Amino acid sequence: MSSLSARDLAGGYGRREVVHGVSLEVDNGMCLAVLGPNGAGKSTLLRMLIGILPPRRGTVALGGVPLTGLSRREVARRVGFVPQAVPFTFPLLVEEIVLQARAPHLGPWRPPGQRDRELAFLALQQVGLSGREQEPITRLSGGERQRVLLARALAGQPELLLLDEPAASLDVLHQLTLVEILTQAKGMGTGIVMVAHDWNLALRVADKILIMDEGSIAALGKPDDLPLAAILGSVFQVSVTEVDNPQGPPILLPNTLSGPPRDDREAV
Repeated sequence: MSSLSARDLAGGYGRREVVHGVSLEVDNGMCLAVLGPNGAGKSTLLRMLIGILPPRRGTVALGGVPLTGLSRREVARRVGFVPQAVPFTFPLLVEEIVLQARAPHLGPWRPPGQRDRELAFLALQQVGLSGREQEPITRLSGGERQRVLLARALAGQPELLLLDEPAASLDVLHQLTLVEILTQAKGMGTGIVMVAHDWNLALRVADKILIMDEGSIAALGKPDDLPLAAILGSVFQVSVTEVDNPQGPPILLPNTLSGPPRDDREAV
């Protein structure tokens, strides 16, 4: 049974429809990478998949159960979400933030126990932040804060991970660490949906690629089955060269604009 399925999803904000008729399926232990230009609807799609933004049309199911039939606590138990960024105003400790993922697994008013703290520690170890548990989040760099958010999602031991640009603030070392973490999560049966702007990072971990353009699906399939250079070149309006890589998937290099840039659109 798939971790996640969506059928004919459409939705947006106010009168503006941002996503139009998107259907997808994510099996246990697979990663779907969502690519597309700014404003293509990628983040809006993630918000609908997790129930933050109710769709206007279409359905979402987790493990075959409609999302509308699950409580917010049950969704939080089963899904880990890593947003693009969180504006931390208060100096919460790193450990406190990571332990937030354990709250849906606890009874009312029950504080985290030893096992919860062990899971938080292991998650911080995975992202390279062990020993930083007692530091205020406000003292960490942008990349370190992003790794804390990833650790929070992992500490919940979710069956599904949704990640919105998780590598945006990471240096090269921690981008590769992210690939390892997601590969390990897949091996444990976790389904993953990852929005990414870095095509080549996405190709390192993705089993399927969803390319969005103006709220709709431009392409969906296994990377080896898609003419990615041509599709991405068309969607992003650039010329793309594909370079053989003996150590992994081909490398896609954007070269020059293939036409006049589109009008700027609000990234959603």
